[in-house]
Amino acid sequence: MSTTATSARFLKANPHALATILEASQTKSIISSKDIFDISGTKLWARNQPVSDALQRKLLDRQLREPLETCLLAEDGVTSYSLLQDAEVLLQRDMPLAHMLKPYTQRLLLEIKHLPLHAVAQLLLTAAQASKPQSFEHALLAMLLNGSLAMAHGASTPNVRLAMLAGLMHDLGELYIAPEHGELDADRDLSFESYQHLVVHPHVGQLLITQLTNYPANVARAIAEHHERLDGSGYPHCLQGDALSPLGKLTAVTEAALNSLRQPQSQLAHASVALRVVPGEFDLTWVGFISQAVRTQPPLQAQLEVSEIAYRWQALDHALQAAERSTEALHKVAQSTALKDATALAAHLLSRLRTGWNASGLWSQQDMTEQDVAELEAVEAELLFRLRGIQRAALLRAGSLQGDDVHRIHEWGHSLAVLHK
Repeated sequence: MSTTATSARFLKANPHALATILEASQTKSIISSKDIFDISGTKLWARNQPVSDALQRKLLDRQLREPLETCLLAEDGVTSYSLLQDAEVLLQRDMPLAHMLKPYTQRLLLEIKHLPLHAVAQLLLTAAQASKPQSFEHALLAMLLNGSLAMAHGASTPNVRLAMLAGLMHDLGELYIAPEHGELDADRDLSFESYQHLVVHPHVGQLLITQLTNYPANVARAIAEHHERLDGSGYPHCLQGDALSPLGKLTAVTEAALNSLRQPQSQLAHASVALRVVPGEFDLTWVGFISQAVRTQPPLQAQLEVSEIAYRWQALDHALQAAERSTEALHKVAQSTALKDATALAAHLLSRLRTGWNASGLWSQQDMTEQDVAELEAVEAELLFRLRGIQRAALLRAGSLQGDDVHRIHEWGHSLAVLHK
C-alpha cells in the first residue's frame, strides 16, 4: 500500500515498538533499508546503517516522512525456513495441544514454507522473537492451531494459509503498548489500567496490517476481531454474531483456547471448558473440534472433594447474585448516560455468566463423580475469571465520569473485587 494512504499513527515512531526493535538489534542485524527523513526533509539516518540507541534519540518527537517500520530491515531475522524449524521443535514438545496438532503436522510444516512474510511483519516478528520469546511462541502456537482447525474443517489451501497468517500475526499490536500491560506480562489477572492499554492492541494490529503491508483485508480483519465474542462480550468493539468474519471467529477461538492453557498444569480439557462455559460466546464449529479432541485425552483430575466443591459452587452462586443486585442498584441511581451504559453492559455480561452457571448442570450436586468435580473446578475458575473481567469492561465503557457517578462506580467495582477473591 502506498505510504500516501498511511495513517498519521505510524508517522511517529512508537516508543514501545522502537524499544523492542532496539533490544532485538543487540542480537539481530537490523538496518535501515532506506534513508530515514523527518517530515521537513531532514535526513535522520542513512541507508544500510545499523539501528542503535542514537536512532532512538534522533526520532524523539519527530514526525517522519514514512513510517519507521517500512524503513527498517531485519537481515538475519525470521524467515519461512526459521519458522519451519521453530514449528518443528514446538510440535515435538510435550504440551496440551500436541495430540490435537499431530494429525496435521506434516501439512502444517508444508504450508509454513509457503507463507509470505512481508518485510514489516518480518521485522516485528523478529523483534518479538528476540525480545519477547514467550509472545513469539504464542504466535507460533496460534499459527499452528488456526491452521489445524482450518484443515479439520476442510478449508482450501489458500484459506489454510490465511488462517495461519492471522494466527501468526494476531498479537503484533501488543508491541505498541507498554510491556507491563501485555497479556503475558499481566497474566490473566489484569488491572484496569493494564486493561485500558491492552484493549487497543487488536485495532493497532489491524492498522499495521492494513496500512503497512499488502496482506489480504480478511487477515487484518481477523486480527482486529481475535478478542471479540459472538454474544457481544468481547473487545474492542463488542461485535456480535455475523458482524464477526469467519476468520475472525476462528482466530477468537484459537486465542481463547491458548489463553486458557497458559496456566501451569493446564490440559486441553481446560481449553474446552473455557470455550463452552458461557454458551454463545464462540462459533461451535471450531469449539467442536477441540471438544472432540479432548475425548481422546486422559480426564481431568479433581483437586477437591465433592463436599468442598459443593460449598465453592454455592459461594459462586451467591457472588453472582450479589453482583447482579449491586449492578441493578447502581443502574437505578446512575445520573449520567455513560454510567447507565456501563451498568447495562455489566448486567448483560453477568446474565451471560448466569447462563453459564445454569448450563453447567452440575449445580444439582446429585450423584457427582470425580470427573464431574474436576470439570466443575475448571468451570468455577473460568466463571471467576469472567467475573473479574466484567468490572474492567464496565469501567472502560463508562469512561470519564463526573460528580457522584465517579464515587458510585468505584464503590461498585470494589464490591465486585471483594466478591471474586
